[in-house]
Amino acid sequence: MGDYQKLAVKKYARLPSRQTNESRFWKKFKSPVSIKEYAEVSSINFSPVAPYDFVVTSSTRVQIYSSKTHQPKKTISRFKDTAFSGTFRHDGKLVVAGDATGLVQVFDVNSRAILRQFNGHKLPVHVAKFSNDSKHVISGSDDKTLKVWDVSTSEALNVFEDHTDYIRAGLVSVENPNLVLSGSYDQTVKLWDLRSNSCVMSMNHGAPVEEVLMYPGGGAIVSAGGTTVKVWDLLSGGRALHLVANHQKTITSMCFDGSSSRLLTGSLDQHVKIYNVMDYKVVHSIKYPAPVMSVGISSTDSTLAVGMSNGYLSIRQRQAKSSEMAMKKIRDDYVQGGTYKYFVRGQSHQGAEDDFKIESKRKKRLQPYDQYLKKFQYGNALDEVLRTQQFPIVVVSLLQELIHRDGLKLAIAGRDDISLEPIVRFVVKHINYPRYVNLLIDVANAIIDMYSSALGQSPLIDDLIGRLRDKVKMEIAFQKDLMQTLASMDMLFARSAVGDNRTMAVENATTPVSV
Repeated sequence: MGDYQKLAVKKYARLPSRQTNESRFWKKFKSPVSIKEYAEVSSINFSPVAPYDFVVTSSTRVQIYSSKTHQPKKTISRFKDTAFSGTFRHDGKLVVAGDATGLVQVFDVNSRAILRQFNGHKLPVHVAKFSNDSKHVISGSDDKTLKVWDVSTSEALNVFEDHTDYIRAGLVSVENPNLVLSGSYDQTVKLWDLRSNSCVMSMNHGAPVEEVLMYPGGGAIVSAGGTTVKVWDLLSGGRALHLVANHQKTITSMCFDGSSSRLLTGSLDQHVKIYNVMDYKVVHSIKYPAPVMSVGISSTDSTLAVGMSNGYLSIRQRQAKSSEMAMKKIRDDYVQGGTYKYFVRGQSHQGAEDDFKIESKRKKRLQPYDQYLKKFQYGNALDEVLRTQQFPIVVVSLLQELIHRDGLKLAIAGRDDISLEPIVRFVVKHINYPRYVNLLIDVANAIIDMYSSALGQSPLIDDLIGRLRDKVKMEIAFQKDLMQTLASMDMLFARSAVGDNRTMAVENATTPVSV
């Protein structure tokens, strides 16, 4: 029994973990809360300001939910038919929404009072958004028209009729309030300029467009239609940059995260997929029990809300760190160069640290020891680096430069014991450092050659020279011990090699040779 060895259990190499930083982040959205609405949740929009509540549009009601308690704070039911596209103003104080009768209404969040009504559409309005300057509201309808309303007068300032089918997506550029984007079931995405009252760019998505987004800065847009997501470059005339097709059924909604570095898409295939906008690869996917009709995430990336066709609203919460909040404020305050907002900042704008600044070419200022070297005042240059207690490498570099210039003797000549003491003290302190030893030996020899006749006249210099002698003796003794140790090790290695050769010779001699 003593010779018995236990069974060795075979161990296989561990498979690489499927957990990534992205999946860990999105799995922190825990404790999903499901709330049943009266009909499908057609729209979700988060307030861009604290406390980041979100407005949910379902049936004939627009409800404002608390991002902390996940309970309705306000309910607006002033619609005669199904409501669509409840959206906050940029300050979070007003909400605009359209309905199936073609009416567009603006509400006060606190009092729920109707502040404005815009009449003019003949069919349901699925798009209702504020402009970032708070002066205009855009509305897109199934009557194939896109209208821009003046909030102060409730009159239509612009009417665009180039689309040939239902308009189901639209927005106003955050950077430039004169640019309006729309997407239609005629498979086109159009960019409108309010100044010329015309379409300045048109892009063919290839499927009925359900949602459009614009990147911060206004240089690129994203459109969703059918099972594909397309990215368009506006600066190059609407050139298609990317095409993504990871969903199995129609994509119904999209949104960016707080930093616009991740794109979230919801689809009738019951999935919400998250893309990295650097390469548009799926970094995470969430499965829901019913087709997804709307998706939204707070600008702090702490609340994820998803609306489904069966009337359920799913809310997931993640605890945001204080450092994330600080980084969000920095991103919000940053003005990207080349954008419309960049050029209209005003004279009172204070530039950021990383802004590009045009300034006159400044003359390089020399260090004091460089100024002395420039004037060939070698003694003053050496005194300067020793006086200001520069790093040893700076002093050594200066000594090396003096040797190259053949000025070392000029630098140390004609000194009394007070002015010579810093040089000797530096040599004594660093002469045993391997990187400096060769150079400092030359410096020590130069000092001894020049002042050997004056030894014995200054107790200060005599003490330093004695310390230098003792330090050199200790270094020599250490080197001797090291050489003896190395020699002993060489003998041991040589004897071991001879023993191995003899063993091999004996083994070869005793091995029978077969003929």
